[in-house]
Amino acid sequence: MDRAQKEKVVEELGQIFESSGVVVVCRYEGLTVAEMQDLRARMREAGGSVRVAKNRLAKIALDGKPCESIGSLLTGMTVLSYSEDPVAAAKVIVKYAKDNQKLEILGGAMGETALDADGVKAVSEMPSREELIASVVGCIGAPASNIAGAIGAPASNIAGILSTLEEKAEAA
Repeated sequence: MDRAQKEKVVEELGQIFESSGVVVVCRYEGLTVAEMQDLRARMREAGGSVRVAKNRLAKIALDGKPCESIGSLLTGMTVLSYSEDPVAAAKVIVKYAKDNQKLEILGGAMGETALDADGVKAVSEMPSREELIASVVGCIGAPASNIAGAIGAPASNIAGILSTLEEKAEAA
């Protein structure tokens, strides 16, 4: 890799570190190519990405970035997983690590907040952006359906009373 390629990689990693909601660092020693492809596919489905980069270049890219604290985790065979959604990458990595013991979660960063392995697991248990949006929409929609029911109830009651009076009139 020549200097221009290294500078390009550092620039790409710098953009990743700046724009990602969460970055998780894992040790992937022993993973097969098929297992790594499976991890990449799962991460893509969740809206995240997986990147293997030279630790030295990643440390250079981290300089001055909000998640600079993960620099100490970059030793040995490490892989970076990241997503704009602050919990998507953590959810996928924690689930994959449960299925595959070869993937070891070292830690990560959520903005300026440094996370250890337990912190990444805690983030993975948080609701995702889509789940939060769905719950907010549900909360907004519930009062509207209650109002519609309350408005329609008197008309329904009047119809029931008229029906009863009509039946009594026919019976008499």
